[in-house]
Amino acid sequence: MPIIKSAIKRVEVNERQKQENRAPKSQLANALKKFRALVAAGKVEEAEKLLPEVVSLVDVSARKGIITKDNANRKKANLALSLDKAKKAK
Repeated sequence: MPIIKSAIKRVEVNERQKQENRAPKSQLANALKKFRALVAAGKVEEAEKLLPEVVSLVDVSARKGIITKDNANRKKANLALSLDKAKKAK
């Protein structure tokens, strides 16, 4: 445990930020998992409807600093690519 006052404050701030980021990060992970499950199951129409919502969540997470901008762009590209592959396979 830190002894210096500034280090104590830093630990408290880090814990608070961790708690604030936990819910949106979990929400994003659940949305991504749901989308990938739909694509894997071959439910392309439902996945197409869900894609804008998932992309929006990814953008919000990037804007809030929960994930990096590059990570968000990579996730969006991979989601679109997987949906496109599922459409062609159908």
